[in-house]
Amino acid sequence: MNKLTTPLAELRNMSISFGGIHAVDDASVDLYGGEVVALLGHNGAGKSTLIKILSGAYKRDSGTILINGEVAQIHNPRDAKAYGIETIYQTLALADNVDCAANLYLGRELRTPWGTLDDVAMESKARDVMGRLNPRFERFKEPVKALSGGQRQSVAIARAILFNARILIMDEPTAALGPEETAQVADLIIQLKREGIGIFLISHDIEDVFELADRLAVMKNGQIVGTARTEDVTKDEVLGMIILGKCPSGAEPGPGAIAH
Repeated sequence: MNKLTTPLAELRNMSISFGGIHAVDDASVDLYGGEVVALLGHNGAGKSTLIKILSGAYKRDSGTILINGEVAQIHNPRDAKAYGIETIYQTLALADNVDCAANLYLGRELRTPWGTLDDVAMESKARDVMGRLNPRFERFKEPVKALSGGQRQSVAIARAILFNARILIMDEPTAALGPEETAQVADLIIQLKREGIGIFLISHDIEDVFELADRLAVMKNGQIVGTARTEDVTKDEVLGMIILGKCPSGAEPGPGAIAH
């Protein structure tokens, strides 16, 4: 990661209110290619709402989004996808009764010149993209409901990058996974970083964050408490940011940081 380069995404001074409640209040965060930025905070802290503004699920009240240094017009999820932004929700949103290729092309199926589904082409592309992500994956003919949690996660990620996503939003990607499957997801994230993809990681798991994230941003009451390189703060200090809003010396304070 080279901070002299332009960020893939910048969210500047984001604000949104629901019924008079400031869900996100003047929050700013950025993301560079080939890095993972974790967003942390209690339920209701504003992290999911902030990222839903980027994904087009919510329309901000104020603030500016820049993609590759240029102002982006994101009003809905279709706009976000056009900018190379894909979201992988905790539920994964997979069609359980069909196989890997059918999930990758769900709603965007390839067709032959005769108008029938081009299953051969879709499976070939599925094998290509899964080969990049998870070379050990071989269960192409089975419905995804038969796959492990880690394998299902790899199918969801493959679907996103198949259509040239450059920015991935991952919502609790290791929730409810065992140690082996969590390690599989970590391997997937490392591979995505190698390809220059930037990842916003929403997580409650401090261990996950310290293993996977290059930087972190902590939110509380809709505001950014602080941002830091993961290596510059301890787990106890991050907990202090989440619980107390206290920004340690290794972090850059935000509007939500309490005064010492």
